[in-house]
Formats: sequence, structure tokens, C-alpha cells
Amino acid sequence: MPINPEIAIGADLGSRTFSWTSSDVLLYHLGVGAGSRAGDHLSPTALRYTLDSDELQVLPSFGVVAPTFHETDPPPLDLPGCDINLAQVVHGSQEIAVTGPLPTSGTATVSTTLTDIWDKGKAAVIWQEGVARSTSGEELWRVRSSIFVRGEGGFGGDRGAPTAIELPERAPDLVTSYDVTEQQALLYRLCGDRNPLHADPQFARAAGFAAPILHGLCSYGIVLRELTDGLLAGDTAQVGGFAARFAGVVFMGETIRIDGWREDDRVVASASIAGGDRDGAPVLADCVLPLR
Repeated sequence: MPINPEIAIGADLGSRTFSWTSSDVLLYHLGVGAGSRAGDHLSPTALRYTLDSDELQVLPSFGVVAPTFHETDPPPLDLPGCDINLAQVVHGSQEIAVTGPLPTSGTATVSTTLTDIWDKGKAAVIWQEGVARSTSGEELWRVRSSIFVRGEGGFGGDRGAPTAIELPERAPDLVTSYDVTEQQALLYRLCGDRNPLHADPQFARAAGFAAPILHGLCSYGIVLRELTDGLLAGDTAQVGGFAARFAGVVFMGETIRIDGWREDDRVVASASIAGGDRDGAPVLADCVLPLR
């Protein structure tokens, strides 16, 4: 069978040691749209993402990509007990929790475990969890993510428990948008994700899409940055993490609309396509940004 939960669940996916520099942080921030608005090249708030000065800060979502930032091959899918094809896979959800502001450069080791597999009938959902620690052993961040594997369900496994976030019934505290550029995915793929689904039109068509789609983690970073800028005055030190479910795709040239509500100890949000033939189509759902 393509997926064997008895082998997969609980499998140790190993550890990897990685390093990053301020140049990596700057590239990541540009990849998720920092500095793209008119006047951002003069804005002290925007320059905290894009200028390698003493004021440089790190968007917490950078921790998700830092371990693989310098990869140039498409992401491997050599998961124990899971014989799956890259063309069947889309990112299901992503979560990061940080213990404090991330350093602008450093070295860390991340240890990852395959924690669960859900059977959704026509698809499988595979979950991983990882912990990143500094060279001194201090925990820096934790990540939890899932991938959605089309056509690999029906093996009789647990369907999993839904964790939907209820949005407030009042008007959002923030309504903003970001225009995805034609080269957004080509820039973001330099952050360590060379999956051809996001760059190769022929590969995208074979996977069932009319054109390459934006990386889910790029949308994730865009939304987190917009919420941080719009509700937290651009101060990433207030961000304790970010969790979201990937609810739909984004094509180059589309506009992402973000609605955010600030609550006592968190921000909740949703993201959708604004305008065009796909107006209102979901992008991210169940978005939660815990505050520090």
C-alpha cells in the first residue's frame, strides 16, 4: 500500500543542523512582499524587514523555511511508510510557535517526527512536528505542519479532529490586501522550495492547475506580515507564532485580501482572493496569531 500508518506514525525523521545569515532573512522578507508598497524604501517600519541595519527584525514565519533555505533540489518525499508522488501533494496547514524574537543570524538543529496520518477518504493528511534548538540547546521555535496527498486516502485510518477557528461577528479591525506579482513564486522559490508546481507551467498543468500556483508558505508569510504591519505596528517581537490552514490556491497576478480581528491575547484572521473571476475564493483559513 502507498501509505502504511503502522510504519509512518511516530517515525523519527532525523535531525539537521543549519545556519542562516541576515542576507537570508532579507531575501525571505522580499519573497513575502516586504518593501513592495510605494514609499516603503523610505519607511522606517518597512525598512526593519529589508535593510541590514541594527533595526533589522525577523518575521517568525522565517523559522519554518530556515532549515531548508539553501536547498536547490525539489523537496524530497522520502517519508517512512509513505510512497507518494510530488504531483499529488499540496501543503495542508502550517504552525510555528517561537520562544522569543528570532535572531537575524545563527545556527540551530531541528529534530522532526512524523506524528499522525489522517484518512480523508479521497486523500491522506500527513503531520510532522519539529523542534529547533540553538547550539547551546535552547529551544528557539516549534513547527507543526501537514501535507494533503490527493488520491491516497481510503486506508481505514482516523479522519482526524477538526480545529476550526470561529471568527468574530463584528467588523474586522483590519482589512488590507496584497497584490501578488507575476514573479512572486520565482522569487520565493529562492527561499528553498524548488517544487516545479510553482514555476513550471507544464508540471502545473499535469497536476491539474491552469498555471503555476503560489507557494502556500509564501501566502502564509504574506498574511502574517500584513497582520503584523496592520495590527501590531510592524513589531515582530509581539508575535508568538502563527497557525493557518491552506484553504485554496493563489495564481500570480491575483490579489490577496486579509481580514483580521485583534482579541485579548491573539489575532484571528482569514485570507481570500479579491477581485477577478475568483473573487472571494479562500486562501488561508483558521488563522491564529498568538501575542507575546
